[in-house]
Formats: sequence, structure tokens, C-alpha cells
Amino acid sequence: MDSIQQWLSHLLVKWGIISDTASHVDNIIILGVIILLAFLVDYICRYFFLNALRRIARKTKNEWDDLIVDRKVINKLMHIIPAVLIYALLPIAFPQSGYAEILDFLLRMCMIYIIAVSLRFINASLTLLHEVYSMQDKKGNKSIKGFVQIIQVALWFIGAIIVIGILINKSPTTLFAGLGASAAILTLVFKDTIVGFVAGIQLSANDMLRPGDWITMDKYAADGTVIDVTLHAIKVRNFDKTITTIPPYALVNDSFQNWRGMFDSGGRRVKRSVFIDMNSVKFCTPEMLEKFRKISLLSDYLNNKEKELNEYNETHHIDSSVWVNGRRQTNLGVFRAYLASYLKHHPHVHREFYCMVRHLQPTEKGIPIELYFFSTITDWVTYEGIQADVFDHVLAVIPEFELSVFQNVSGSDLRQIGKELIRREIG
Repeated sequence: MDSIQQWLSHLLVKWGIISDTASHVDNIIILGVIILLAFLVDYICRYFFLNALRRIARKTKNEWDDLIVDRKVINKLMHIIPAVLIYALLPIAFPQSGYAEILDFLLRMCMIYIIAVSLRFINASLTLLHEVYSMQDKKGNKSIKGFVQIIQVALWFIGAIIVIGILINKSPTTLFAGLGASAAILTLVFKDTIVGFVAGIQLSANDMLRPGDWITMDKYAADGTVIDVTLHAIKVRNFDKTITTIPPYALVNDSFQNWRGMFDSGGRRVKRSVFIDMNSVKFCTPEMLEKFRKISLLSDYLNNKEKELNEYNETHHIDSSVWVNGRRQTNLGVFRAYLASYLKHHPHVHREFYCMVRHLQPTEKGIPIELYFFSTITDWVTYEGIQADVFDHVLAVIPEFELSVFQNVSGSDLRQIGKELIRREIG
């Protein structure tokens, strides 16, 4: 380094520059040459290496190398090379013998720049890692965004401490030791980050939540699809297209409903009742049974059931002249048997899950006949269509069994009663 300094000094003196000022000028010239060299190296790396990497990425079938190019991750790494070159060559321009303070200041600035660029590169690499991970498993993978964010926060925090140590000329170890004594204050400042990180670990470890899950949480008015899982918030796009933000710890401390199990099982439950007017329930006459036998879904059931009842009544010597004696079929019982057969033959009713027609506790609104089954289609729109088709059919066939649906009296009913009374008075 000294020989380079002496050679440049002699060259400047030979050009007519005063020897007293030559020692200062040659330092500036060498510094300019170093900076120019750094720019040249940066240009070569960008022009040749990056272009070659871009061409290779376009030829491969992998998506991750295209992301490296598109997200300019390598570009951020290239910024380190000129800084390292300047840091290594600075002592040539400013020997420690006469420029110790200037050299020390410039070396510190270079070191801070190198640390900042390195952190930026690592941050971009972690973001790219999360993006590649999300692309590799699109069927509801466990979100690692919270972990990536906590690593990024930790790295920037450590980098900030190192930069402060460089600026005040203190060892980062000493600063970290001092921060240990301020742990209580740091815990208070970063409380949400720490709590969110712990909650994120619990959610991920127990597989409680994934991006794409449909969740319901009444406390936060959330009913929709999870679109983002971060360190501080869980974002849910509700079905009305609003966005609800929920803190991660709330999902751990409070109760919420995750519909993922329903989608994974391949069946979606239908549980709905039809209220039958109790006044329309009656025993089946031979004429009614003969009419019901013409229904294909009931013929086998009615024959077997009638045989069973006749054998029972004969065995117990039942007097069939009185309807209330023995066992007899009712129009409501036949209707329930029809519904059970109808569901079993329906193409969109799941065969492996529960399928039944339940007779629930009668109320002032009539007798609830509940259909409990699972649809093979879990898609919301299609599922609602299947459910509607089933109950459209149920409501349409009720009169065929001489039953009536119960419903409260409406204004049109009262008007009809009024017209009937007027007609009778006139008649």
C-alpha cells in the first residue's frame, strides 16, 4: 500500500503538482479509483451474471428460480460485492499512519452499509421462502408466515444493535448484555409480538388454522375464509366481502368454528324440519294403502309392514272392527317411510354418513318431521341447491299422504275466512 502511495505521489509531482499537496490529492484520486472500480464490478455482476441467471431461469420448468429473478433477490446480494471491495481497498487510499480517523469513519460506514444490504437480502430470501412454500402445498398447508415474520423482526433487531455498536464503537455483546437487564421493558414494548408469536406456534402445532379455512367466530363477527395468517393478525374475508381482523391469541383463548373437517370428510350436513298439522294425522284405510302401493319407493315397505301388522294382530286376537285396537299404519308413518326411502335413493345423499327421518317433540306449531342427512357436495352454492330440491319435493308430496303443513294464520287466511262468512250469510 505504501509503495502505491509513493508511486502516485511521484507521478503527481512529475506532473507539476506541489509535493506538499500531492500526499492529499493522491489519497482522493486513489479513493476515486476504488469507487470507480467498485461501480465497474457492480456493473459486470449485474450485466453478465444476472442476465445469464435470468436466461437460465426462463429455460427451466421450476417456478422457484423464476421467483428469484422476479423478486430480484440476487440483485440485493450483488450490492454487497462493491461494498466489500471498497471496505478491503480503503486502507490503500488512507493509510492508518496519517489518516486513522478518516479511515476508521469510512470503514464504519462501509460496515453499516454491508450489514444493511445483508439484512435486506436475508429478508427478501425469507419472503421468497414463504412464497415458494405456499406454492408447493396449495391444499391448505400450515402457514409459516408468522415464523418468517418473527425471524425477520429478530434479524432487524440484531442488525440494529450491531449498527449502534459500530456507531458508538462498542461491542455488540456489551449492548446485548445491557439489554438483558431491560428485559421487562422489552417484554412490555414487544408484548403483542411475543403473544402473537406464541399463539401462532400453538395454532400451527395443533393444526387449528390454515389459510383457506372457513371459520366462524361470532365474538368478532367473522364468518368467512382465512386469507392471511400473520404474526399480529388473522385476516378473514367474510362472505359479504368485508375483512375481519382477529388477533392470533384470540383464536387460542376463545372458541371458534372451523369448517375444514366438513370439507375434508366429503359430506355436508342437512338438518331441517317440516311441521305437520297434528289434525291431519290419521289411520290408513285400505283405499289409502292401495293408493300408496302405487308409489314405487313404498311398495316393498307397505307389503312387509302390512304382513308384520296382520301377523301381530292375529297372534294377539285383536278385534279389527275397532280402529284403535292392535297395530295399524298411519299416514304420517307411511310418509316418514317414504322420506327415508327417498333419501336413500337420492344420488347426492352420502351413503356412509347418518341418514334418517326423525319424529321430534310436538309443539304448538305442529309435529316436526326432521330430515337429517349429509350431502355429497360440500360446495356452498351446489349444496344449497340440493337442499332446496329435496325440501321442494317434500313439501309437494305431503298432500299425497293426506297430511297438511302447519303454518301460522296470515292476513290472506283471515280475508278468505271473511269472504266465506259473507258468502254464507248472503246464501
